[in-house]
Amino acid sequence: MTTKPDLPLPVGKYVTLRSGPCEGLRLHYLGVGEGPAVVWLHGSGPGASGYSNFKGNYPAFAAAGFRNLVLDLPGFGRSDKPADVEYTLEFFVEALNGFLSQAGVERCTLLGNSLGGAIALGQALAHPQTVERLILMAPGGVEERETYFRMEGIVRMVETYAKGPMGIEEMRHVMQLQLFDPTQLDDELLAERAAVAALQPANLFSTMRVPNMTERLGELDCPILGFWGTDDRFNPAEGAMKILARAPQARFVMLNQCGHWVQVEHAQLFNRTCLDFLRAG
Repeated sequence: MTTKPDLPLPVGKYVTLRSGPCEGLRLHYLGVGEGPAVVWLHGSGPGASGYSNFKGNYPAFAAAGFRNLVLDLPGFGRSDKPADVEYTLEFFVEALNGFLSQAGVERCTLLGNSLGGAIALGQALAHPQTVERLILMAPGGVEERETYFRMEGIVRMVETYAKGPMGIEEMRHVMQLQLFDPTQLDDELLAERAAVAALQPANLFSTMRVPNMTERLGELDCPILGFWGTDDRFNPAEGAMKILARAPQARFVMLNQCGHWVQVEHAQLFNRTCLDFLRAG
């Protein structure tokens, strides 16, 4: 299924994947700026999109001389939302790899939050030749599924989603746990997510599976910059230590009074630190 065109999100570009297990899948992305490529991978949850996750970040990267491809993952944003697939990590990685090929991106920095971070790790492990650097914000894929589903934010998200359609107030009920300071949530962002959530098929979340990749982290030889809020109520912050202990070129910025959305709660610090990493390594 292709999303309707009346979503309260900017319209960018589309690619239709031409080969492989994701053949025919239509993906939407925002292409902003020129220079070395940075591919932005948003997190999961009802109504997520590249724009709603990263609207406060990618313009600064474009101004600094980078080509930004802000992708809507399959099942999210303006991208296709097939109701007859299983949304496994392998599926997301195949879709991402196909997207990179058709967008003419041979090598890039992958920047991923939560589910997007897990997909970035999966891409770097499966197709290391495509990844120059990783920037990760509270990435998934470093715990067992049961651990995530004990987290307060995940519990509330599942319970709220199961009750039916999510309007702005239902979305606020879930999203306020993303942030240490929920006053940073505005109705515009909540409306963006509620509109997308109404179009998402049930199989998106019922079939979503991300393996624990902890024991493979030592295979990553690219530079990694990570961020994690110590007040994260969706992904345990201890995951940062697992990456630091195994990936040879990893460094992390740990922030107190910060939840799951480092790039939103500390946008200026995040943008500045990432740009320094991209310029100087």
